[in-house]
Amino acid sequence: MIAGLVRLLGSIDLAEEAAQEAYVIAMQRWPAAGVPPNPAAWLTTTARNRAIDRLRRESTRDTRQREAAQMTVPDEAEPQGAVVDDRLRLMFTCCHPSLAPSAQVALTLRLLGGLTMAEIAHGFLVPETTMAQRVTRAKRKIAANRIPYRVPADHELPGRLKSVLTTLYLVFNEGYLASGQDSAVRTDLSAEAIRLARVLTTLMPDEPEAKGLLALMLLTDARRAARFADDTLVPLAEQDRGQWHRELIAEGHAIVRECLRRAQPGPYQLHAAVNAVHTDAARAEDTDWGQILDLYNHLFALTPTPVVALNRAIAVAEVHGAAAGLRIVDGLDLASYHAFHVTRAELLRRLDRRAEAGDAYSRGIELAPNTAERNFLRKRKDALSD
Repeated sequence: MIAGLVRLLGSIDLAEEAAQEAYVIAMQRWPAAGVPPNPAAWLTTTARNRAIDRLRRESTRDTRQREAAQMTVPDEAEPQGAVVDDRLRLMFTCCHPSLAPSAQVALTLRLLGGLTMAEIAHGFLVPETTMAQRVTRAKRKIAANRIPYRVPADHELPGRLKSVLTTLYLVFNEGYLASGQDSAVRTDLSAEAIRLARVLTTLMPDEPEAKGLLALMLLTDARRAARFADDTLVPLAEQDRGQWHRELIAEGHAIVRECLRRAQPGPYQLHAAVNAVHTDAARAEDTDWGQILDLYNHLFALTPTPVVALNRAIAVAEVHGAAAGLRIVDGLDLASYHAFHVTRAELLRRLDRRAEAGDAYSRGIELAPNTAERNFLRKRKDALSD
């Protein structure tokens, strides 16, 4: 809805405010009058009309009056459902190269992903106030620089692809393991990220990283049904693999094989390949950890970040032992990242260093983003005394 309003109004802030006003009006009227036959069209039309009224009220200049008049169209029912072009336009507008990369991703997550500032800040491991400032500055820059609201020309697409892929990946992650307190998953976000990734691969069929991201999402989402039991996270090694979605796995494997044939490896393709190895094993003990370590070695060479190093350390521990993995983990500066403490706790447990493992589990519980993960970590910590 916001994506469509930005196209009509030319202002992100005005589009957001108009959408909010439309929802307030709906909450006031629908309980008594009933839900209209086409709620999406009703909301969009109401928001558009509220924005036009605001423009007329706030300015007496002829130019503003003309702008408002140009936006006035008959109240015909608009198509209900996703407007793919509008969403892509908004995504590429937010990912304009004149904006800082972190601001590009944060603004897109806010507008297209519907994530709160707290959720976005969690994804970036920064304070909420810092993230709010980035989003505000990005909006102002779009308005001041008159950044066009359109899908870029073909030659401009590759320059914005990295930020678009990062945004989709973070939207998917927030859906797959939500940082809010109410639910461990948000299937709406995961499904939307996958849908937009499919659209993106159609728009840019020769970009292997777009295909790699789609494969990663499919192979990860295929395990969703087995990831929780009794409101508790179930780790990969303990999941019932009979609950995995085999059609999604087959599609993801096919895309990974296609990427391998292109021989243009990138981070998302390598992440997808790791997940392909995991989903290829009939049992956890059949997992080819040597191949996974090779993939992480390649990934770390491309993107030597602390989080990649942490994931690589897990593979090192499986191949060379928990002590070797722990040496890598202890050298990382990730004290505010809950997965760091969880990984450290698991390796300390395997080394029978129970007191230290208990402390690491406690820190992981403090930082874990949702109830299901905290429940899992409490069970792990309690099991130390068995």
